[in-house]
Amino acid sequence: MHPSLRNPNWLILRRRRRIFEAGLDRLPKSGLRVLDVGGRLQPYRPLLEARTRSYVAVDLQTTPLVNVGAAAEALPFRDEQFDFVICTQVLEYLPNPAAAVAEIRRVLCKGGHLFLSAPSVFPRTNEKECWRFLPEGLRHLLREFESVEVRAEGNSLAGFFRTCNVFLTASFRPRVLAPLWRWTFVPFLNAAGCMVEGLAGESSDFAANYSVWARK
Repeated sequence: MHPSLRNPNWLILRRRRRIFEAGLDRLPKSGLRVLDVGGRLQPYRPLLEARTRSYVAVDLQTTPLVNVGAAAEALPFRDEQFDFVICTQVLEYLPNPAAAVAEIRRVLCKGGHLFLSAPSVFPRTNEKECWRFLPEGLRHLLREFESVEVRAEGNSLAGFFRTCNVFLTASFRPRVLAPLWRWTFVPFLNAAGCMVEGLAGESSDFAANYSVWARK
């Protein structure tokens, strides 16, 4: 929730947290039933504690934070069981993201909300990744929802600096000196991106990641 300046993704992670926090007034103040799809990390759970009745995390990989081992495309829950679903940085790994979206909508109660995030620009990190997403593609996936609000996680300059940071971090050689890079150039590029971001205005043509708030 509060990434280090040494994180190459700092620019978008801080913006995602702000988008998430700004949308919390859409949710009930108490008794909230939450499902976290791909919930191995749960960075935003502390922001919901005061209003949460139950918090269930589902993922294919089990960790101490995961309650249920299952695929996003086949959620083992009854219809309209949850008030709020979180699904961040998951769809890019799914061969059929539309099936996962349909399952999320099924388990959401009428009027329930979904918070989702997905990458637009990011290097492939493993062989299991399938997709990158643009705003219109996200709206198409979520077309069965009553309302859909897609927000760029930073404008074009933020996307440029974040992409440079991720690319240079992945390409840095020799790897034994990688910690030196993370303590010096990564924070510098993050700080520079933050300072110059305003020069690009509202342009988000080169946004690196998107957040979505959707209501069933």
